[in-house]
Amino acid sequence: MCLILFAYDIHPQYRLLLAANRDEFYERPTLPLDVWEDRPDIFAGRDLKGGGTWLGISRSGRIAAVTNYRDPRRVLPQAPSRGFLVGDYLAGSEPAERYLSRIASEAHRYNGFNLIVGDRGGLWYLSNQSAEILHIEPGVYGLSNHLLNTSWPKVRNGKAGLQKLIEEGQAGRIEPMLALLADKTPAADNALPDTGVGLQWERVLSPIFITSATYGTRSSSVIQVSRNGKVTFVERSFTCQSGETCRSEDRRFSFSLTSGPCENGRN
Repeated sequence: MCLILFAYDIHPQYRLLLAANRDEFYERPTLPLDVWEDRPDIFAGRDLKGGGTWLGISRSGRIAAVTNYRDPRRVLPQAPSRGFLVGDYLAGSEPAERYLSRIASEAHRYNGFNLIVGDRGGLWYLSNQSAEILHIEPGVYGLSNHLLNTSWPKVRNGKAGLQKLIEEGQAGRIEPMLALLADKTPAADNALPDTGVGLQWERVLSPIFITSATYGTRSSSVIQVSRNGKVTFVERSFTCQSGETCRSEDRRFSFSLTSGPCENGRN
């Protein structure tokens, strides 16, 4: 993923409100949000090249998401896929904080990443650029391709937009959250970060929703976890031939958190 916005433990009805965009090359093969055939307790899309995923949640309430840390000067060609960090956590049983403690000892093997994992005990964050495990306190957060809450324009605008939806009572609705993720407004040149990809690409990558001839936002996702254990997970995926011609498809799952198996909650 390239942008994750979330409000944790501040809404009277929802323990977690999360809105996220996955940005990727259009040609990279991907399966959209679904129940995994080999793990029917997991709801997630799937990267068919790397084998992992970028965002998912399980019926027991395990949730995980990853973004890349953008630094083209430090790339390990043989590094394992960062998507496995999400899939392995969702399929496992380790408490979230303990999982990150274990991952931290081998995080140097991966290219730069930011990893958020959570369970019913809370949310935690780890980047292999800082090696510090952070317990997420109640609040509104934004994460792109730098550290948590780095003040890039898309992060600032996304956090402000999510805060506004909460204050206006719209954050519990799916369409306003997806509309926030659809913002294509680019940042001014004097506000762009310098991550080593050049000015042209910094401009392309600056909006919340990215479009270009070969690379852009492939899916927008909203996850709502209510305080009574009801989960709604919506993904709007985009099939693009270029930056101007994209078809969208919505997938929606609703289920109640459980400590054991239950029937498919797709609706």
